[in-house]
Amino acid sequence: MKTTDARKREILESFKNGLIVSCQVQKDDPIYSEEMVVKMAEAAKWAGAVGIRANTPEQIRSIKEKVDLPMIGLYKIWNDNTDVFITPTLESAVQVWEAGAEIIAMDCTNQINHLGKPAYELLSVVKKEIPEAMLFADVSNYEEARRAIDNGADIVGPTLYGYTKETKHIELPDLREFARMCREMGDEAYMVMEGHIYTPEDAMKCMYLGAHSVVVGSAITRPHLTAKRFVDLLGGYQDNWREAERKKH
Repeated sequence: MKTTDARKREILESFKNGLIVSCQVQKDDPIYSEEMVVKMAEAAKWAGAVGIRANTPEQIRSIKEKVDLPMIGLYKIWNDNTDVFITPTLESAVQVWEAGAEIIAMDCTNQINHLGKPAYELLSVVKKEIPEAMLFADVSNYEEARRAIDNGADIVGPTLYGYTKETKHIELPDLREFARMCREMGDEAYMVMEGHIYTPEDAMKCMYLGAHSVVVGSAITRPHLTAKRFVDLLGGYQDNWREAERKKH
């Protein structure tokens, strides 16, 4: 069931039919600078975005100081023995919350984390420890979405479709699977499309299928990856740009 908390509901409803821009930059990105994510977020607000998605407590805090939009925060932490990297611990979730994010995003897939536990188990822990926060479940399939909602996720998105072992060969969104999620779970949680959305037309397809809103990152805020997609195609698909997108930082 969707939250009945008035504060949470106001923020979540403000996303309806809107664009959330993922403003992230890693220190090994060619576009990295201390102020880059702030400029990304300012540009997103100027364009009419309804929210921001950002990574690391430091970058979340910097954006919140300059841009008055709801924040979906996460903390990417890579470990060698796992593919789970989006807010993988309670400590990282607390840091995201304390940095100012109203919404905490985390890996809620079946993948095993660095502690040897399924990633999705963290959702109920964070919900108990930070009840004021809204939780965004990053999943890769229908079954993971169902379980996330059953465990109290406020928002669900197929963010990790294309990043798990079973889906790494995927480049395009599974719109049929997303439509099914919207039809069967849209009354219980806010269904947000995220992942593999590269054009306004792609985003509109998702809205038509039942998305509450759409998150777009690389196509807007990571020009080096946008350029690499062109180079990949023009070079006859010899240098897969997706490998660059998935790499550990």
